[in-house]
Amino acid sequence: MSTVPPPEEAPRRGRRGQRSGATRSRPLLPVLAAALAVAGFAGLASSTVPAGAAAPAAATHSSATGCSAATAGSTTLTTTIAGHRRTAIVHVPSGYAGSQKVPLVLNMHGSGSTASEQELFTGMDATADNDSFIVAYPQALIPDGTGFDWNVPGEPLAGGRPVPARAADDVEFLTQLVGVLEHRYCIDPARIYATGFSGGARTASQLACDAPTVFAAVAAVSGLRHPTPCPASRPVPVVAFHGSADPIDPYDGHGEGYWSYSVPQAAQDWARQDGCSATASISRPAPAVTLANYAGCRARAGVELYTIAGEGHEWPGGTPLPRALARLLGPQSDAIDANDAMWAFFEAHPMA
Repeated sequence: MSTVPPPEEAPRRGRRGQRSGATRSRPLLPVLAAALAVAGFAGLASSTVPAGAAAPAAATHSSATGCSAATAGSTTLTTTIAGHRRTAIVHVPSGYAGSQKVPLVLNMHGSGSTASEQELFTGMDATADNDSFIVAYPQALIPDGTGFDWNVPGEPLAGGRPVPARAADDVEFLTQLVGVLEHRYCIDPARIYATGFSGGARTASQLACDAPTVFAAVAAVSGLRHPTPCPASRPVPVVAFHGSADPIDPYDGHGEGYWSYSVPQAAQDWARQDGCSATASISRPAPAVTLANYAGCRARAGVELYTIAGEGHEWPGGTPLPRALARLLGPQSDAIDANDAMWAFFEAHPMA
């Protein structure tokens, strides 16, 4: 398996920057590294951090909380879950006192990328500071170039590669990571959410099916799927963002082995699963953005799809990428800020 840091919880600094690597990780990695260097992030993304306290043992999702003070900012957390050493970057918002329960968002990187790149590219630390929630950036474990891929059940990796034998169960990792964080921080169990980009979005989609009693709602950026089977025991609110010009995970489907059907079809399948209206209401929150909103869902759930006209395989509203990388991922757009829109959706959909 891949090499991960020794047990540690060491301070990091987060800032808004370029967005994470795409599913076609091998050709993108050299350009991505150059983009990090140009942006001044290379040292931060690959820095060696001093050893600190070991992370707690893995725990299942529970109501136990670690309601005590913690230093604001980002730390690297490494722990053992299901026999595998796993890593996540945890950002505690400014103003966190540990006396009041706050929401938690897991933010998963794309295929061939890393937790540190996802933190930089999505810029969600600033959103967490503004809206007072903890955001954690877990890291996958299947090596892919200089990054890692997620083990999405029943699906091949990018390029059609099979999932390695005895690969870690990432659904188990992510659900147990929530328990670890609950024991360490003052987290509201009714406001735990998952999001991700590309392969991380497909992983978030899987969590909605396999861990619906843990995650109140999910958001998929450039990667919404409706897994089959989907044994969700409750209607799970789902919001998605996807560019109409995405060359990696095409909006109309017909992509790699894990990407056969269209994004609108995935949203319709979630609407049917959640007992929503069969037809979406269509609005234009911005000139280049179309919102398909499936209302009337069971248990006040909701399914929303933001389509960004002309955007490629991107995190909407992020910092502009170098031209070389943008040529590979497709055009960018600031027509909508995915962080703000998904947080508004999350706030409206706590666990019933």
